[in-house]
Amino acid sequence: MLLLFDIDGTLLMRAASEHAQAMHETTGELWGVDTRGVKVPTGGRTDPEIIRALLRGAGVEDSRIDERIGEMVPALVAHYERLKPDDLSGFLAPGAVEALDELSADGERHLSLVTGNVQQIGRRKLELAGIGHHFAEGQGGFACDSGHRPDLPPIARERAAAWNGGEPWPRESTVVIGDTTRDIACARADGAMVVCVPTGPQSADELAGADTVIESLHELPDALRRLG
Repeated sequence: MLLLFDIDGTLLMRAASEHAQAMHETTGELWGVDTRGVKVPTGGRTDPEIIRALLRGAGVEDSRIDERIGEMVPALVAHYERLKPDDLSGFLAPGAVEALDELSADGERHLSLVTGNVQQIGRRKLELAGIGHHFAEGQGGFACDSGHRPDLPPIARERAAAWNGGEPWPRESTVVIGDTTRDIACARADGAMVVCVPTGPQSADELAGADTVIESLHELPDALRRLG
């Protein structure tokens, strides 16, 4: 089974303030606008989507956004590296450490990522939280691969060919683990299963479209056993 974890709201809780500040620094550097007063819902969105929404909210036209959007990732990463905290272990979601330890020890489960973070920032967050070692380099789907979240599970399955004899990992044994309806939508678009945890912006009732909704990651290993 291939397990595709979201980061913010799923593995980490309220650990994105420096990431948000890095976005505002990026919009100021590349487009010369102050987006700090623009309110944008971020749950389940990718970094490029959030940046574009911030800029639109500040009155920047798409044509002008497109002129420099290709410079976004290196600028965003540089600002996050400057602003990042020393330690994010205090922001781990309940049960994250225990679930990852148990699942990593199971040779039938392969841990990977599908996240709206660009890769360098997402992996840095996990490293700062002390759980980065669970996720192999070269695996996963990230916002620097595509700003359209439904594109990311197929990318992650393609990379997981390294665990499947050179063939993309089959969608029917892939599970997305997230905290928003956008996680559900991206899993369904690829024909994958999905487990949700209401530790992000949405309630268990709002996440009812998942195959399983669990209260915390403590329940994840048992939920995955029920899925197969």
